Amino acid sequence: MKEANLKVAGYPRIEPKEAKEGEAVTQAMEFSATFEVYPEIKPGDVSAQTVDRPLVEVNEAEVDKTIEILRKQRGSFVAAARGAQKGDRVTVDFAGSIDGTPFQGGSAEGFQFALGEGRMLPEFETAAEGMAAGAEKTFELKFPADYHGKDVAGKTAVFKLSVKLVEELKLPELDAEFAKGLGVADGDVSKMRADIKANVEREVAKRIKARVKSQALQALHDATPIELPKALVEMETQNLVQQARQDLEARGLKMEQLPFDPAAFEASAKRRVALGLIVGELARLENLQPKPDQVRKLIEEQAESYESPAEVVKWFYMQPQRLNEMEGLALEENVVAWVLSKAKVTDKAVAFDELMGSAS
Repeated sequence: MKEANLKVAGYPRIEPKEAKEGEAVTQAMEFSATFEVYPEIKPGDVSAQTVDRPLVEVNEAEVDKTIEILRKQRGSFVAAARGAQKGDRVTVDFAGSIDGTPFQGGSAEGFQFALGEGRMLPEFETAAEGMAAGAEKTFELKFPADYHGKDVAGKTAVFKLSVKLVEELKLPELDAEFAKGLGVADGDVSKMRADIKANVEREVAKRIKARVKSQALQALHDATPIELPKALVEMETQNLVQQARQDLEARGLKMEQLPFDPAAFEASAKRRVALGLIVGELARLENLQPKPDQVRKLIEEQAESYESPAEVVKWFYMQPQRLNEMEGLALEENVVAWVLSKAKVTDKAVAFDELMGSAS
């Protein structure tokens, strides 16, 4: 490897050579090593690529929307002496049967759900809507053909529904107490609005930055054909599978019930490997390695949204691995800036809800 100046990708496959019939056996060990090498990379010309940069205005209407979300998060349910409406929480008993036979998971007592959240099938929510506490109803429901419960998928069930309680959401008043609950010590509502607007503006800037970054890296990827070593793709595929397993296990799911197909992660693995190689080579050629003060600024920006920013900054510098991650992000920022300086960048007005992912 050193003599030929080879950069090995992955691990070599070592196979001993066996002596042929009639050959004398010597004390020397002979073997063959089969391995892949890193490809030669020439970052492509991105001048023909286009990147759309979102323009989003944060005004008082967006602040009002955010405040309403915060009020709902801090609201409380109280009994309502009327029929259930969207947004209400209902407590019900229900029992379902198919062809007169009860089925697994088709019945429950004291079951709670909020109308309009999509937790139940639409037909079930429609049946419950308008029912008051003490009301009963029998209705039919056809399960979708692709329903996750294979035993009932595509079949029609009859449900008996009994409403025990209807509760409506009472929102807290927009007053000093509410402001104090959001961390404004003196309860000044106008200061609370200013803080919320600043937070929304930070989140908007963060999402715009993420969108632009994704497009810029994709432009670089599209402009740079590269033959990927299979060993690196296989390793990255396994990393993604492992990350997905850990994520689902952290949510309490039993992995033996959820078989993973590595092929489903292969496209993402190829893109990650390709971008890793391209970004690394571009950074070397264009001297895009981040400076310590740039990394520090990035860490401080991330720490702004926490109660004790100075403690968060200190936390990043306590572990080399955390610092390495931030250095990697800073490097990507430099690469994105380089792409934007070469590509066609167009500013495009985008609705606040679309950027935040809440457009209906």
